[in-house]
Order: sequence, then structure tokens, then C-alpha cells
Amino acid sequence: MAAIIIEEYAPVKVLFAAAAAVVIASSAQAASYRLGGLEVIQPWSRPAAAGTTGVGYMTLANHGRAPDALVSVASPVARKVEMHSSSMAGGIMRMDRQEKVAVPPGGQVAFAPGAYHLMLVGLTKPLKAGDSVHATLTFASGAKLKVDFKVGGGLGPPAMPPMAGMGNMDHMTH
Repeated sequence: MAAIIIEEYAPVKVLFAAAAAVVIASSAQAASYRLGGLEVIQPWSRPAAAGTTGVGYMTLANHGRAPDALVSVASPVARKVEMHSSSMAGGIMRMDRQEKVAVPPGGQVAFAPGAYHLMLVGLTKPLKAGDSVHATLTFASGAKLKVDFKVGGGLGPPAMPPMAGMGNMDHMTH
């Protein structure tokens, strides 16, 4: 009789597995935006007060065959958005404004703490944990990619949502 019960619930198990796969796929896609060969991966920001300067981080990927470059960013929550690079020399941190950031074909560029980053200058509203910061990235090729920077609660990117049904799996033991 137990075998009959398992067989009766087999379609439910398949349905649950399919639903879990959709949830996992949509969670992964939520942090990535793609237009043609260009992709913006996990855009995120930090909390900041209105009237101050916020920050934006992400990874840019160029899956195409031609080089491209990020040439401007605009956001309705900032008076202006600037691209900067950070570098350390002789114990002194230096920030330089960038007119464009090249993304080579088949390559990636990280916008991360201590590297390239976006400065959201003159915030028109506070950025709170859980908020989304809408922005439009414009590339030299003419591509315009609309993205949402997820505001995390601390110094790092926001945590990705747990994958449904995955529980406390330890893959290091097999």
C-alpha cells in the first residue's frame, strides 16, 4: 500500500520539482539584465541619506564579438551619476572620474568597492535597505539598458534569496 501512496504522489513530486526550478531560475535572473551581448550582473547599492552621494556596483559583461564601453548612467534618484575608478598608491586611495569604461568582447568589468564604481551624486531621496534604484546605462554602441540596483543593508551586496526547497544542503561531502 505504501508503494501505491508514493505512486499517487509522484505527479505532485514532479510538479514540486518543476515549481522549485522556476523559483530558482527566476531568483537567479532577478539579479541580471541583458540586452543583446551586454549583461549587467547583480547591480547593488548601499543605504545613503537624501542630499548625499550614493554608490552603485555591478559586473558588466560583453558576450558579443565587438568591444563596447559604458559611456553614461542616469537615475531619477540622483542629480547626476558619475563613473569613477579607485586605486591605491603609496598608501593613498585615489578616485578618478571616468568618461567611459571599456568592456572588451568576451570580457567582464567589475564595479566593486576599491575598483570602478558609480557615484550617485545629489540623491533626491534616501536609499534604504530593500529599495531599488532605477538607472539607465548607455553604451558607446547606442545600447540603453534599464536596471535596478538593489539596496543592501550593509557594506556588501544584498543577500540572494534562499533557493526554495534546497534547505541546508552540504555539497562538500560528496
